[in-house]
Amino acid sequence: MKIDLASLSLLPMQPADVDEVVAIEQAVYSHPWSRGNFVDSLKLGYDAWQVRNPEGVLLGYFVQMPVVDETHLLTIAVLAQAQKQGIARLLLNHLLERARAMGMDSILLEVRVSNQRAISVYEAFGFALVGRRKAYYQVSPTEREDALMLRYILDRSAA
Repeated sequence: MKIDLASLSLLPMQPADVDEVVAIEQAVYSHPWSRGNFVDSLKLGYDAWQVRNPEGVLLGYFVQMPVVDETHLLTIAVLAQAQKQGIARLLLNHLLERARAMGMDSILLEVRVSNQRAISVYEAFGFALVGRRKAYYQVSPTEREDALMLRYILDRSAA
């Protein structure tokens, strides 16, 4: 699937989009968010965005939760067939724009220590390691995995 980034649309996520979002979430994550997680996030007013191609196909999304002066990136994903074409960068740039518009100073996220591909994307984008959460992610009923905490400091002058 070849993607023309200029042709894509960034749109607020709506309740009607949740089934499509969950399909991507389940396809790309070993321990995906549930449908209820997305429904609750929208009900609580979290900032949730999606990217679609001109044919209306959902290619990716993110959900962030603003807390005082920092926003927490809760989930972000790109359709497997559309990965490695700049969509994650497009979503992250939109996340930065949204966070700045909300007056945030930084963005915090957690990522599995085993998810080297995502860690590389975040670090190349400018996120820095700030900590580690022991046994944060469930791997199996008896096994857990640490999370790395990454932070992006927003340059308020870029707003």
